[in-house]
Amino acid sequence: MENNITENEILVDSAPETKAGASEEILLEVKHLRKCFPIKKSITGKVLQELIAVDDVSFTLRPGETIGIVGESGCGKTTLGRTILKLHEPSGGQIIFNGEDITDYKPREMRHLRTDMQIIFQDPYSSLPPRATVGDILSEPVLVHKIVPKEQVKDYVLDLMEKCGLRDYYYERYPHEFSGGQRQRICIARALSVNPKLVVCDEPVSALDVSIQAQIINLLKKLQKELNLTYLFISHDLSVVKFISDRIGVMYLGSMVEFGTKKDIFANPLHPYTKALFSAIPNPNPDVKMNRIVLKGDIPSPANPPSGCRFHTRCPYATEKCKEVVPEYKEYGNGHFAACHLLEEENK
Repeated sequence: MENNITENEILVDSAPETKAGASEEILLEVKHLRKCFPIKKSITGKVLQELIAVDDVSFTLRPGETIGIVGESGCGKTTLGRTILKLHEPSGGQIIFNGEDITDYKPREMRHLRTDMQIIFQDPYSSLPPRATVGDILSEPVLVHKIVPKEQVKDYVLDLMEKCGLRDYYYERYPHEFSGGQRQRICIARALSVNPKLVVCDEPVSALDVSIQAQIINLLKKLQKELNLTYLFISHDLSVVKFISDRIGVMYLGSMVEFGTKKDIFANPLHPYTKALFSAIPNPNPDVKMNRIVLKGDIPSPANPPSGCRFHTRCPYATEKCKEVVPEYKEYGNGHFAACHLLEEENK
């Protein structure tokens, strides 16, 4: 985990615990979501082996709120975001968006929701069509979904570009003429062009320089306040997640091992995996000695996950029970959830 952004580079008022725009109304509810990919089939098409990318993940997201999802590479963060948007069909569980159960919706049924649910992809270089101008890229979704009358499309796009920090003369330019940070601004403008309620930010700053990361994070915060956006922010960078999120979920090998408010997660991490992640954050004070928790071994394959607690193969506190019994994902006060046998024993 890299600590790429300093506090001075981020807006001072970033990520309060309870936003003025947030409410008790629930925009997105994910219940026991599961996504598996078949990797081996029989001649008749029967699945013989599958890769479990997301397993039994549950949380709720309120309007105007930001939930950060963190974890090591390969833990299922991106698959979770794409499955919620129905870019991948879920293998189990429920996805309820704005009071509507969309779990079994077909692509045609999802069409009317595409303006409400958008994604900012991780790679700003491959996610933009190289033969289309910025004006064409941003105008297409506006025209397809009939956001404004046809004669107003160009003015609408130019106004959107201004909000995202793009000059009006960029309208006729092509993606290869821009830097990574400018490309990501175009991607953000494209996602916002249809006035979405929910935006899945799939590691939107991981491919950018440190100084540009801070600019993009500030832009996302600014747009969230102006447009009352709701973010599911996926990242491996804990410092970024800390500044932009209200609540944080920690994933390991497809499962949510801890979930809670930003304050609770950073002040009192409960799960051994979360503690290990936080111990890896560099401290800028050379006089402070870090108590680094080094995890031994590699993440097991999601195609062949270990029995019991999936983290037991790397956990320094693992017992025989951890190897055999799956820990219960339960609340330990103030909406702070975790799945660990050690916590169960301590709170008996």
